[in-house]
Amino acid sequence: MFGWKKTPPIRTLIGEGTVITGEIRFSDGLRIDGEVQGNVTCTGDARSLLVISEKARVHGKVRAGHVIINGLIEGPVMAEDLLELQPKARIVGDVRYEALEMHQGATIDGELRPLKTDDKPALKLAASSNGPVTTVQPVIAQSQKN
Repeated sequence: MFGWKKTPPIRTLIGEGTVITGEIRFSDGLRIDGEVQGNVTCTGDARSLLVISEKARVHGKVRAGHVIINGLIEGPVMAEDLLELQPKARIVGDVRYEALEMHQGATIDGELRPLKTDDKPALKLAASSNGPVTTVQPVIAQSQKN
């Protein structure tokens, strides 16, 4: 569907209860069940896979090809191919994505923007014969804080 032949293997696991402070760079696949205080970045191509599990926490920038989130990220997220937000996903920061799958219950507190917006023509709303045509602006999704 997105040009993938197969999902890259998850070669690294940050276990539950583990706290890592500092930048993490990975290739292929990474699963985080613990906490990372720093940026998490794929050094490979857009075929990389990053999984943030339900109990995981990341405080920093996140960038990878395919990103699956079911935990908390406090920082900007960029998914160069596909972003999957599971029901318990919570992002506090701006989000950029090529393709997006968002389940009910996932929340984003920040801007939600597709990549390559400059390449896409602005959408036009249908207008009545006597009304003007309106340009549609990018959507900004925000959650309400409890």
